Amino acid sequence: QVQLVESGGGLVQAGGSLTLSCAVSGRAISGLNMAWLRQVPGNEREFVGILRWNGGTTFYTDSVKGRFTISKDNAKNTAYLQMISLKPEDTAVYYCAAASRVWSQSRDSEYDFWGQGTQVTVSS
Repeated sequence: QVQLVESGGGLVQAGGSLTLSCAVSGRAISGLNMAWLRQVPGNEREFVGILRWNGGTTFYTDSVKGRFTISKDNAKNTAYLQMISLKPEDTAVYYCAAASRVWSQSRDSEYDFWGQGTQVTVSS
């Protein structure tokens, strides 16, 4: 059974930084595309970015480009979302998600495995 467990969320002031972790068990992260998505209550879940296992390429939604970075540590079987220059509009529950194959990376249905989510709150 594959499990994803996020950690690292919290309250931060605008302009601050946070790093979220996504610990994976039951499957080697080396063969998984690792994505981060976020959701504000009442809104649809929004794609944030993805790190593809094949080639290690990354892709980010425009609103976080240059501020967010996805990385992973295969030895720890953990993915990370490093966030800098945080803005109040980044406030959301952040989810990590994974799949061995992803065609349309912004669609929730592409991902086989999900974490439980971690709250990030950015105060102004």
